[in-house]
Amino acid sequence: MHYFALAAISGETDTSKRPASEHIDLSLPRTIIINGKFLIAEATGVHRVASELITHAYQLLAERNDLAQRLALELWVPAGGAERARQLGVPFRVVAPLSGRAWEQITLPRKAGKRIILSLCNVGVVAAHRSVTMIHDAQVRSTPDSYSIPFRLWYRFQHAISGRRHERILTVSEFSRQQLAHYGIAPQHKVGVILNGIDHLGQMDADSRILDRLGLETGRFAVTLANTQAHKNIPMLLRALAAPELAGIKLVLFGSAKADDFRVLGHAIPDNAVFAGRVTDAELQALYEKALCIAFPSSTEGFGLPPLEAMRAGCPAIVARAGALPEVCGDAALYADHHDPQDWVRVLSELAIDSDLRADLAARGRAQAARFTWRDAATRLVEELLALR
Repeated sequence: MHYFALAAISGETDTSKRPASEHIDLSLPRTIIINGKFLIAEATGVHRVASELITHAYQLLAERNDLAQRLALELWVPAGGAERARQLGVPFRVVAPLSGRAWEQITLPRKAGKRIILSLCNVGVVAAHRSVTMIHDAQVRSTPDSYSIPFRLWYRFQHAISGRRHERILTVSEFSRQQLAHYGIAPQHKVGVILNGIDHLGQMDADSRILDRLGLETGRFAVTLANTQAHKNIPMLLRALAAPELAGIKLVLFGSAKADDFRVLGHAIPDNAVFAGRVTDAELQALYEKALCIAFPSSTEGFGLPPLEAMRAGCPAIVARAGALPEVCGDAALYADHHDPQDWVRVLSELAIDSDLRADLAARGRAQAARFTWRDAATRLVEELLALR
């Protein structure tokens, strides 16, 4: 059986034992090269998806001999990604030379040769026809104001090539699949859907010290993202929280954006807004467990992990009826108009005074969240890879 399908320990493999340009023996499992360039970048939600898919796909192959006989995965990383690759707990291979985008677009396809390259973080290898690329959404087309001009020009360029040239495109929801077709990135028949899992957050104990640090009272605060991207629509939520009816409810914003980042864009910050900064998964678990709700007013989302993460912790969700959010949240969330702050005031106020509604939403949310596991997502990924010509 293939070495990479069998390996039970993580760490850097001996690259001298298996040159990248070697002849491919068809009696061996089909080898998929995983693009590990994301492991040298600042961690994002998209990178979380890639990490979870990779680790669970490796686990699946280790447990299923019938699959391991047909498919083998090799995680390749530039030199700067070795430490984070080691933290994933799967075998990996450091491939030289170069780094960053040059490594991804030059070194990776040259060393991979005729083997299939799997890219999971929106950017595929432009020069490689033998590729599978996951494009999470079409938001550089639908909400261009969320991104810098260089970013969206690069994404539009390489998405157009990936959608046309690569053997298969993957995405994270039926909504995104339709959007990729709508904007001419890839026809629907060429796009496979792999719904995200969200069970990573439940693997740890909550760190409740963050509640005291931020001066929070159980059930008297809502959580949301500290993100200035236009489609996240946080300024609308800030306007809602400034309403007198919500004076007793705090809005806790977690993430990298600070109050001044919103102010410089011309947005007022209400007195009941609390900027928590970056939080650990354990701290986020505590926020979810003790919050009134998560408020998620995005005007579009390719999937929308945070509402489901909150539901898993028993936190009710109020979301916009936009993007993939209705597809993902179903009837387990409350909905408010993402254009209308007063509608958010109404729904938040209703939830704050109705304990039966909160309990019902918590139960429905847990049931909905339980449907989304990384094991299922990895199984779909393996199925997609096995179905390639």
